[in-house]
Amino acid sequence: MANAVSANVKLMDGMAFEATATSGHIVVLDSDEGVGGRNQGFRPMELILMGLGGCTGMDVISILRKMQQQVTGYEVRLNGDRSGEHPKVYTDITVEHVVTGKGLAETSVRRAVELSATKYCPASAMLSKAVRLTHLYRIVDAGTGAEVTGAL
Repeated sequence: MANAVSANVKLMDGMAFEATATSGHIVVLDSDEGVGGRNQGFRPMELILMGLGGCTGMDVISILRKMQQQVTGYEVRLNGDRSGEHPKVYTDITVEHVVTGKGLAETSVRRAVELSATKYCPASAMLSKAVRLTHLYRIVDAGTGAEVTGAL
């Protein structure tokens, strides 16, 4: 299987786990002290948001570079609301792309975010089947600080 990805999650101690994946990188997961952990690593649900942010971020910056936009800074801010009942899944996730640069075209930024959200990012495609995803963008002019915001 050419597209196969594997991961291994191994108990360290308490509620802490060491996770490795196909890439060979390691991340530690843990819970907070209130549920038996020692706050030594990321919560699994945090990693879901981070994975979505990385996935869409890589798409958007790649597309903007191909569009020859002069990006000087880029950040993806994610906020997730979870249900109060177990299994406490995400019910809403807001993804805000904050793009800083010189002479950035709003149409280009909007299109890059749209392509990621609707075509290229597998994390977005998968999560959108179960969670309401809201995609926003904020364009900051590096020279003046002027901002333009929008939503898909």
